[in-house]
Amino acid sequence: MEIKDRSKDIIITGGENVSSVEVESVLYTHTAVNEVAVVARPDEFRGETPCAFVSVKVDVVASPTEKDMIEYCKDRLPHYMVPKTVVFMEELPKTASGKIQKFSLRKIAQGMRNIIEAVAPAEFGSSTSSYVVRLEDGYTSAIVLF
Repeated sequence: MEIKDRSKDIIITGGENVSSVEVESVLYTHTAVNEVAVVARPDEFRGETPCAFVSVKVDVVASPTEKDMIEYCKDRLPHYMVPKTVVFMEELPKTASGKIQKFSLRKIAQGMRNIIEAVAPAEFGSSTSSYVVRLEDGYTSAIVLF
């Protein structure tokens, strides 16, 4: 028997068990990634899907896009383990001791099923494929760039 992750960090997607630690370890090998955390995002069809929260290194000239990160994972992971969503954040939330607060990220991912507004990049003077999405989970609102 081999334990790969804590039970609350196991993502059950379409009947397959995905260890968030395994997905994170692959994402950490990307040269642009500073820090990463993978949590479950609700999905009507699969139940849950992996959602990666990524902070990019400061000295990176060309930041990767969501598509770039997904393609990177597709080359290195089984299809069911590939994150379906990648959210870029300047810095991931941390505790006073410096550990990533996955419970905060789970709350954001939980609210992502209720996307209420997506703004195209042209409205922000950007030619990238990034979007600003306003989320509503009934209690909090957040603006996430991905």
